[in-house]
Amino acid sequence: MAPAFMVSAPGKVIVFGEHAAVFGKPAVAAAISLRSYLLVTTLSKSQRTVTLNFRDIGLNHTWKIDTLPWHIFNHSSKKKFYYSIVDSLDPDLLNAIAPHAEAVSRDLPEKQRKMHVRSATSFLYLFLSLGSSQSAGFVYTLRSTIPIGAGLGPHPDQPLKEAEIQIERINQWAFVGELCSHGDPSGVDNTVSTGGKAVLFHKNTSGPPSVTPLLNFPKLRLLLVDTRQPRSTATQVGKVRRLKDDHPMTIELILDAIGQLTASALELISSTNFDDNVDAIDRLGTLIRMNHGLLDALGVSHPCLERVRELVDHAGIGWTKLTGAGGGGCAITLFRSDVDEETVEELERKFIAEGFQQYEAILGADGVGVLWPAVFRTGPDGENSEEIDQKKFENAVGAQGIEQLVGVGVREDREGWKFWTRTSD
Repeated sequence: MAPAFMVSAPGKVIVFGEHAAVFGKPAVAAAISLRSYLLVTTLSKSQRTVTLNFRDIGLNHTWKIDTLPWHIFNHSSKKKFYYSIVDSLDPDLLNAIAPHAEAVSRDLPEKQRKMHVRSATSFLYLFLSLGSSQSAGFVYTLRSTIPIGAGLGPHPDQPLKEAEIQIERINQWAFVGELCSHGDPSGVDNTVSTGGKAVLFHKNTSGPPSVTPLLNFPKLRLLLVDTRQPRSTATQVGKVRRLKDDHPMTIELILDAIGQLTASALELISSTNFDDNVDAIDRLGTLIRMNHGLLDALGVSHPCLERVRELVDHAGIGWTKLTGAGGGGCAITLFRSDVDEETVEELERKFIAEGFQQYEAILGADGVGVLWPAVFRTGPDGENSEEIDQKKFENAVGAQGIEQLVGVGVREDREGWKFWTRTSD
């Protein structure tokens, strides 16, 4: 049997430009070091099943490989390959997998079950597109440290051009998964999670939006605070649209100002001396603070988000803004370069008392990575090994347990994770 292996991809946050992006202004989204980890375990030849074990969302389902609709996916007019470019979903293929996806989690509440069905639909569409009816059996076990709202891995002597080709193929098929889950995705999430760093998003008046990787985006220390306040993206977007209809000139000025802030931030982080400029973090932080103020003026903040900002401002550790649609959800804080760690710990205790959840992360993190086989090498010459099996992975407790077991960059004495890297725009 093939050895177990693992892949990992980061979460993402909007750093500048949310809501204004809906009206054609630029926005910047960046990867964060909170990640999802997928362990792929090959079964024996006699076990003709494929299992999704998404423990953190309560999804666990097994399909018999031979009962899946391979004949439709393998039809000459439908067949796709790993190097195929897919920019839309085939309705015949979706209809073929629908009853198999609908079979999951029938005993769960409808809201949770719908989320599971979307996950199963994305998985089955990719599995049948890229796999074969002769495929071995697999167990796919997913764990994540992110708050819940193909081929072998890269190697040191892989040509840069080949790495770029592989990362774009991963990106294209990740976009197919987004199509299955969201219907009309922007392409931001899959591009950020695949390539890491950050992207510039710009909605076009006609045709798909442009999503441009920002390869020189710096790695910055970030605080992410989940208010645990539910919110609806559609509700917040609709609120801004109605406000613009009622006050077109004023709201257009605010949207223009957000766009100008995004442009200023891009110019700042693209400067050749950003890392050596002691004032650069302060200037970037000021832009973050101003962006939040403009979003608040659009009515998309929330008392919980303002409480986070108030606590951070009082502690003096950095600059805060809401991220995403607002109306609840998460806030991000860019740390000052001279932050006091005792102050950060005291702030966390205050967040807990308020019912918030704090995560420390790196902004501009690495993209998709692979651990093949699922073994870490330790010791001065890598002579010791630590194998990550399914039982260990499933039993890791919480985000901290997952990070300690398989986390990217958690232990400096351990070798294993490899990353594809873009080298040009």
